[in-house]
Amino acid sequence: MRELDRRGHTAVGLGRQDLDITRADLVDQAMRLHSPAWLINAAAYNQVDVAEKEPLAAFQANGLAVRHMAVACRKAGATLLHFSTDHVFDGRKTTPYTEDDLPGPVSAYGVSKLAGELYTRAYLERYYVVRTAGVFGPAGRETNRGNFVELKLRKAAEGQVMRVVEDFYASPTYAPALAARSVDLIERAPFGTYHIGGSCEVSWYQYALMILDEAGLRAEIQPTNDREYRTLARRPKYSVLSNAKIESLGLEPMPALRMAIQDYLRRR
Repeated sequence: MRELDRRGHTAVGLGRQDLDITRADLVDQAMRLHSPAWLINAAAYNQVDVAEKEPLAAFQANGLAVRHMAVACRKAGATLLHFSTDHVFDGRKTTPYTEDDLPGPVSAYGVSKLAGELYTRAYLERYYVVRTAGVFGPAGRETNRGNFVELKLRKAAEGQVMRVVEDFYASPTYAPALAARSVDLIERAPFGTYHIGGSCEVSWYQYALMILDEAGLRAEIQPTNDREYRTLARRPKYSVLSNAKIESLGLEPMPALRMAIQDYLRRR
């Protein structure tokens, strides 16, 4: 919303208290009320482990709700921008995933997010599917679950010993930069599927060390691995996203991870 406002676009932001996206009738009603040219869906059920216990809730928010939006956009002649995830991939590659790689989710969450992509493409020709990964931004301080950066800062401040996986790799994405590149797509890119991830490949252990280093904090962080640290949901061990497609369109490259963390801490 801040990025759209900065560029002079008129936008209406609807939170969960304003609109239940799992109800098709309410989505239709909102579309008739606001008559948007664009619908940007940044809503998601993203509790990856909990989704294994309640896959229907994840599918309703990440799959069926997106279908409601896509159908409503088709009726209204509007364009949909839908945010998806690196979790649609199985993590078996060792080089960054491109938009041409075939999805193969390994969790209920991943399946539900892929369903949202498929509904978008099934019902619309005018759409953007934006896959991203490990999003963190200043607004994470104001949510119940926070984000990875806030979690590490809090645990360090409390003097907790942390165990972080060193054999899972991703491309953590800074939310303000993601918002800016997404609006760039709206303003000048062809319709289709795009990856907008962070600028580098990093293990979650290396990422944690970088956060504390930039924050000037000392804490004990122990590396662990997939064998020692099991979670309810399977996750892709390697889910780095390639930004080559957006860069080929002339969009500004995503900021270096250290620079993004520094900016995060300044805003914080």
